[in-house]
Amino acid sequence: VTVKALQNRIDYDFRDAAILKSALTHRSASKDHNERLEFLGDAALGLAVADALYARFTDASEADLTLMRVELVRGSTLALVAREIDLGSYLSLGAGERKSGGRNRDSILADALEAVIGAVVCDGGYAAARDVVVRLLKSRLDLVREHPIKDPKTLLQERLQGQGDDLPDYDVVEKTGDAHDRRYRVECRVDSRQLVAFGEGTSRRDAEKEAAHLMLKELEKCD
Repeated sequence: VTVKALQNRIDYDFRDAAILKSALTHRSASKDHNERLEFLGDAALGLAVADALYARFTDASEADLTLMRVELVRGSTLALVAREIDLGSYLSLGAGERKSGGRNRDSILADALEAVIGAVVCDGGYAAARDVVVRLLKSRLDLVREHPIKDPKTLLQERLQGQGDDLPDYDVVEKTGDAHDRRYRVECRVDSRQLVAFGEGTSRRDAEKEAAHLMLKELEKCD
């Protein structure tokens, strides 16, 4: 399997092949792994999806746009997209991860896809990365409004119940701004997993949704 084939699949030619190699390298395989690129790609992905949704659905409310964004950037969605471009075949994994089926693990695939997006940002800038994201998610962007989307808090509760974990606790840890311009910072805590995530929003409910979304991402990394 050649890296050129992957570039054809995402319809982007890297000028610097080394950065794509880093994006495809799991931490189990090398010290020069993809986690920093994953961090960058996660941010670029979120902005690119927000851009696309804002432009497509001009009558959608902030709440609707947020739910659609959460659906499109969640780990399980990214893993499906990664499988569609056969991303697992291009990954460099340590022996243990290879033997345990790492090439087909949702968390590894989702992280690697974000890393590839981050690599495009470094190689060609945000606009190039945005175009890659829109191409990869095109069919889902076209359909995302036609299907009912569950609130991140509901998704988190269902996932934890299904795994026999404690239900999440939400606490407001900070309120800033005047009454007409309030912002909330909320902590979401899952004691049985010893995990904490923080979300922010203009209402407590929005901050809780963001915290639940980030907690789902943390749980996906643990799988």
